[in-house]
Amino acid sequence: MKDEELSVLFMDYLTGIKRYSPATADAYLHDLKDFRAFLNKEGFGSFKDVSRRVAKFYVADLAGRFQSASVRRKLSTLRSFYHFLVEENHLESHPFLEVKPPRRKKQLPDFIYPEEIETIFETIDISSEKGLRDFLLLELLYSTGIRVGELTQIKLKDIDLDVRTIRVHGKGNKDRYVPLGEMLSETLRDYLLRTRPNLIKHKDHKHLMVNLRGDALTTRGVRHILNQIILNAGTHQHITPHTLRHTFASHLLSRGADLRSVQEMLGHAHISSTQIYTEISKEDLKEKYLKAHPRARKNNEN
Repeated sequence: MKDEELSVLFMDYLTGIKRYSPATADAYLHDLKDFRAFLNKEGFGSFKDVSRRVAKFYVADLAGRFQSASVRRKLSTLRSFYHFLVEENHLESHPFLEVKPPRRKKQLPDFIYPEEIETIFETIDISSEKGLRDFLLLELLYSTGIRVGELTQIKLKDIDLDVRTIRVHGKGNKDRYVPLGEMLSETLRDYLLRTRPNLIKHKDHKHLMVNLRGDALTTRGVRHILNQIILNAGTHQHITPHTLRHTFASHLLSRGADLRSVQEMLGHAHISSTQIYTEISKEDLKEKYLKAHPRARKNNEN
């Protein structure tokens, strides 16, 4: 049976038996056409002639042309196709069965260097009520690593300035206690004594963070305030609340904090979620070494 006929049978199987949508079936067909073009170009014969060696060669070719997610999707198509051919007795063996996709590239989270975050803090005028509120917002996100949704849920009863902790309501209704540094505790105390009462006026709610109308701050409001802070600081970096969470974790680890403690403070259920930040701290250390050590780079001068 010719390749075109096998492709038609496979499409009928996808739409008729598997009940895939026409759009999904077309995507599978597009992947088969790409594979067919590869076989023609390299002179490897028909679909039935494909060996495991050819399958591995094709995956390597895909890795040179596409991102890893696209490679994995195309490989999934071919695994389904050859599984169908084996099940329908058109082939005896499955050439793609044990062929592994390329490893996903580890994407390191964005973070800010300590001197950059300090520069941003210095641009905020804390003499005004708005300025102190904005300063506290930035310091809470950076100094505790809490999520933006967790920040907006903090109520007055969650704060204990005597023992310097905040109770945070995290994912899955799990509460955790996050420590407050001395500087953050002072900012919080000042905000609670003079800033929040003036902003909230006669509003009746117990949320810590409020907007200029005295209402509880929303996650959208937090992002808007942070964008304004970054704009006023004149930095060209794209900084989000999650960037500050990444920064919190990487700065702790680069200064010797243990992984389990950082996991607890971030509220991660699994330590594997926290381990990505050890890579950031390694990159940070490498960058500092390259900048500071006299023999870290080749001297190109004669």
